[in-house]
Amino acid sequence: MIAPTKARMASALLALGAGVTLTAMTPGDMSIAAFLARADSISRLGPLAIATPDGVRLKNEVIAAGHRYKTRIDAQRRAGRPTTSCPPESGSLTPEEWLGHLRSYPPAARRSVSVYSAFEALMKKRYPCPAAQ
Repeated sequence: MIAPTKARMASALLALGAGVTLTAMTPGDMSIAAFLARADSISRLGPLAIATPDGVRLKNEVIAAGHRYKTRIDAQRRAGRPTTSCPPESGSLTPEEWLGHLRSYPPAARRSVSVYSAFEALMKKRYPCPAAQ
C-alpha cells in the first residue's frame, strides 16, 4: 500500500511543479513555435477547439498579449511619448488573421519570438502611426 501512495505523491508534486513553472511565465511570453504547435494539435476539432483546455489557454494568451500591449500604448500616450503603433480603441482580429501572421515568421525564428512580440509587430503593421504623431 505504501508504493501507490508514494506514486500518487510523486505525481502530485510533478503536477504542482509544472503548474508553478507555467504560471511563472508572463502572459504573452509563449513562443510562436509553442503556440502554433498547440493550435495545430487542436485544429482537427474545428470550431470546438476553442472549448478545449489548450484552446482556452491559446485564446487567453492572445487576450493577455493584447491587454499588455494596450496598457503600454496607453501609458506612452499619457506620458506624451510617441507610440509604436496607433491602434483604435477597439478592434477585431480573426483567428485566421492571427494564425496567418504567426505563420509568416520563418520557422527558424518562431522559437525566439513571443506571442506578445508578434502581437506588437502585427499592430505596427495594421495600425501605423501618421508621420507626425
